[in-house]
Amino acid sequence: MTCRICGAELPDGAMFCGECGSSTSATPESRRRPDPRPGDTTVIERPARRNSGVISIPVDGFRAVTAIEPVDAAGLASPAPAAHPETVEPPASTRFVLTFSTGETRTVFGSGLIGRRPMPQPGEQFDHLVQIADRSLSVSKTHLEFGEHDGTLWIADRFSGNGTIVRRPDDGAVRCESGRRYLVPRGSRVELAEQFFVVA
Repeated sequence: MTCRICGAELPDGAMFCGECGSSTSATPESRRRPDPRPGDTTVIERPARRNSGVISIPVDGFRAVTAIEPVDAAGLASPAPAAHPETVEPPASTRFVLTFSTGETRTVFGSGLIGRRPMPQPGEQFDHLVQIADRSLSVSKTHLEFGEHDGTLWIADRFSGNGTIVRRPDDGAVRCESGRRYLVPRGSRVELAEQFFVVA
């Protein structure tokens, strides 16, 4: 009798492996973590892109807290009430205009999610939920997250089915690694599968 996880020899009747601690009924497939990506995204083929000029900040790194982003007890930024008399509007330099391939334009600040039907995870709060009409289903429900750092927009792919590509004005195409933040200066184009938006 052998362990199906580590291959160690086990005595007859053993319930657990003495080497790796796995149950004798465990299989490599049963130990595989579930895929966090949405299951209804239509996967499209893309040509290989060169991976250069990556500027990234770890997702669990710092996040600037401003007057419009109060922080709760769990340390999560939350949007300020819309009608609160003491709400401080962000300066024009921290607002970004996103012009989408579908024809819509959206002015954003703070944090947000973009996708076909973006939904925060439990405990998450965002200033914007930007929905893209994509009949081809190439864009995932929650495709990417965005925020602001030192006056520059950043994005992070949220384990989308078809990925995200950033094209900066002074650099080539960069395919985003899921879960990492990439700075997106004004004038850049962000491709979400068959859709895109330009940052101004």
